[in-house]
This record gives sequence, C-alpha cells and structure tokens, in this order.
Amino acid sequence: MGIFERYLSVWVGLGMLAGIVGGLIFQAQFAWLGELEYASINFPIAVLIWLMIYPMMMQVDFTSVKNVHRRPKGLVVTLTVNWLIKPFTMALLAVLFMRHIFSAWIPAELGEQYIAGMILLGVAPCTAMVFVWSQMTKGDPNYTLVQVAVNDLVMIIAFAPIAAFLLGVTDVFVPWDTLLLSVSLFVVIPLLAGWLTRKVMRSESALQTLGAKLKPLSIVGLVGTVILLFGFQAEKILSNPLDIVMIAIPLLLQTYLIFAIAYVWMRKWKQPHCIAAPGGMIGASNFFELAVAVAISLFGLSSGAALATVVGVLVEVPVMLSLVAYANRTRSQFSQYL
Repeated sequence: MGIFERYLSVWVGLGMLAGIVGGLIFQAQFAWLGELEYASINFPIAVLIWLMIYPMMMQVDFTSVKNVHRRPKGLVVTLTVNWLIKPFTMALLAVLFMRHIFSAWIPAELGEQYIAGMILLGVAPCTAMVFVWSQMTKGDPNYTLVQVAVNDLVMIIAFAPIAAFLLGVTDVFVPWDTLLLSVSLFVVIPLLAGWLTRKVMRSESALQTLGAKLKPLSIVGLVGTVILLFGFQAEKILSNPLDIVMIAIPLLLQTYLIFAIAYVWMRKWKQPHCIAAPGGMIGASNFFELAVAVAISLFGLSSGAALATVVGVLVEVPVMLSLVAYANRTRSQFSQYL
C-alpha cells in the first residue's frame, strides 16, 4: 500500500479544507468551473469521477458477466434495500429530526423543505461512485456492474412514483437528461473504454500493470472531486453552518443504517465479501446529481430542499470512505463464503 492509499483519509480531509478555502479566495474561478455543466452534471467533476471508474471497468470480463445469475441473492438484497427500505427509512429519519428533535431551531416551513430534499436523496441510489467504492473494497467488478445496471433500470420505473408518494405531490418531474447522461458518462462510456483496453492489452498481467500505474490517478481524481465539491459550496457551508450540521446528522444515520442492513443481510445469506461490500455501498451512497436536479425543478434553486441535497453531496465522500475502511476491516467475516 503506497503513501496515497495509506493516508487517503488525510488527503480527503485536506481536500475538503482546500476546497472551502479555495472557494472563498478564488470565487470567480470556482464559479466558472461550476458553470461547466449540463443537466445538473458538472463536467470537471465528471472527468475526475471517470478517472476513478475507468480502472475498475478494465477488470470487467464480459464472458463472466453471464454467470452472475448463479448468485441471485446479492441482487435481491440490493434491490430490496434500495427500493423497499431505503426511501422509507430516510423519510422517517427526516421527519423525526426536522419536525421533532430540531424543531426548536428550524422554522416549520423550512424544515419541510429539508425533509423533501432528504427524501429525494433517499429515492436516488448511487450510479457512479459505487464503482469507486467497489474497487476500494476489492469487489467483483462483473457483479458490481450488474448490480448497478439492474438498479438503474428499476430507477427509471420506480423513482418518480416513490418520490411522489413520499413527498405528497401528484407528479414528480424526472429529468431524463440527467439520468441518461449520468448512465452514459459513468457506466456506458467507461465500460466501453475498459472493454477496448482489455482487447488492446490482451493479457491479464498487462492489465494489472496498467492498473497499478493508474492507481495514483484514481486517488488524485477522488481528492480533486472533493476539492471541487467543497469549493462550489464554500459560501453555503460558512453561511449556514448550523443548518448543514442538522441536515447532515439524519443523512449520516441513514447512510450507516442502510449499509448495515445490506451488509448484515448479505452475510446472513452467505454472500462473499466481493458481492456484499459493493451491495452495501450502492444503497448507502446516493445519485446526488438526480436528487439535486429534481429538488431544483420542484422547489427552486435557493430552496431548503436544494440545500439538503447539496449537504448530501458534501457528506458522501468522507462517510463512504469510513464504510470502505470498515468493510475492508471485516473482510475475514466473509472468508468462508467464497
């Protein structure tokens, strides 16, 4: 393990600090970078995420993907947790904290908007970064790809009705441009690039050598993503510190709860660690681009709902890194399920 991997949490912490400081000092530059987006997907961040995803996509063996059906339990856990548990636990936690525990500090109308933003995060499981977390936990790339692909197909059908039900509105606008662009950028294109790389390299040893050379770039991509995310939101972080903390608390509890449900369930069903860890990560992390886009379309750019989805963006990377560390420490608990 190199210096980048060994002190990854330190680099991420420094990246958070650098992002806030940079966002305040170089406001014009960060504002310009923030405007380089389409359908709520920021292209500089997309490039950095792509750098992180590409090495894992090189490991996807299309001849092995067809065998994924032999382990259906992993997919059952992933889909059940993501669509029958996660949206409702997020709604319950949001209501508990915003209407009751924090009601003395948050006006009722603003609290309802925060609840709406958190619900949108709960109905949008991750599409892109889960590939990064899977790679960090030595997940099965073929199975992770199928987990994400099936989850995305369900999202097309289930996102709008579940969000509408939990938000108490008659109709939820689904930004198809955000959904389709995200799947293209973070699944289809890197997958094709990985396939082409496998064709060119021709041998597993050559792929491993290339992967080792690209590993520092993956870490740079992760830290760079953190810097941009915190730089874009530097003013909001400093102008609403108490509200951001109060929003973050139920989001943190939700993330750890959903991971625990999926991870323990996988172990009870005797799934190997390379399936259990990525399966827990998919539900624990969020498709924040979709959540942000829907929050803005329904409630407006300056709404509490939009702020809540942004807080979800800010807490995602450090929280998911803590879950990666936990999953790696508990790998031995799954050693008999190979």
